[in-house]
Amino acid sequence: MSLPVPIRKAVDRLRPYHPPLEGRGGKMRLDFNENPAGCPPEVRKALARLSADEIAMYPEQETARRELARFFGVNVEEMLLANGTDEALHLIVNTFVDAGEAVLLAEPTFAIYRFYAELAGARIHALRYDSELKFPVAETIRALRKHPRVLFIANPNNPTGSMASLEELRAIVEAAKRTMVVVDEAYFEFSRQTVLPWIRRHKNLIVTRTFSKAAGLAGLRLGCLFANREAAAHLRKAQSPYPVNVAALVAARALAAAEQYMARTLEEFRRSREELVRGLAQLKLRQFPSAANFVLVDAGERAKTIVAGLARRKILIRDRSHDFGGAGYVRITIGTRAQTRAVLRALKEVL
Repeated sequence: MSLPVPIRKAVDRLRPYHPPLEGRGGKMRLDFNENPAGCPPEVRKALARLSADEIAMYPEQETARRELARFFGVNVEEMLLANGTDEALHLIVNTFVDAGEAVLLAEPTFAIYRFYAELAGARIHALRYDSELKFPVAETIRALRKHPRVLFIANPNNPTGSMASLEELRAIVEAAKRTMVVVDEAYFEFSRQTVLPWIRRHKNLIVTRTFSKAAGLAGLRLGCLFANREAAAHLRKAQSPYPVNVAALVAARALAAAEQYMARTLEEFRRSREELVRGLAQLKLRQFPSAANFVLVDAGERAKTIVAGLARRKILIRDRSHDFGGAGYVRITIGTRAQTRAVLRALKEVL
């Protein structure tokens, strides 16, 4: 039976976006780039102190915004909190993209860019990473001559792990005369490269960050969006009045007291990534340099066997073959060194 009211054409044409599957609890989750070590103990203690009164009230976010603005080194008027980076990206599209306008991106990349752009009825101009998975800088600068409304760049990029340099990003931002450039720094804590200070010099730049990766708060859904005051004011007008729940706000404030824990955790992940890279090389599995908390592996015809074999051992990794036209690519999130050693032992058994 057809619906009594027709749905929007953009929705009818939309390809569904499939979130993480159910039943991942109790397994070694190295498939969605979460923090396998979990959130800091300071966060858990702060959440345990949440009162019934606080939970019953609509969330008050201004104190958290001021504290987080100081943490990130920006003015409070330059920052918005969001229900995860996903909501921040949706907000950007809602604010700057009309139906029929162009959105520029380079694929493979975070699928939600295309999803929200298509949902808005935008035209997608998709470039491609090259065979070495380098960002197509020259092609992007040429495409910017047609003035797309928004350009999305994940840096480091997901699922490739590769990065555009600061020099390349500067050339892109300066070439984007009539385009809003969105640099998604979801993996900043692992790469340590940022363009966040540029927002005061470039009105066409937006930077996003997330608490879902290094901070281990994926279940609470909290992200940040940074832009110059004028752009941020327009974005704020388009945002819902209560975008972030009270538990996420409490957790974010507690992170400021967890610097030592975070430093130790990030150092553990750095060493673990080095160990995984060495182990994959010994197994003669082709991999690509990564500045994030995951490694992309070209396993060829063995990809599905590897994913299934590890799953039987309750180790979850991500099959990303569809991003590369059917080739056998898998992505492995960096866990602790103990988890990395377990993955490498399991890979030896499967292979």
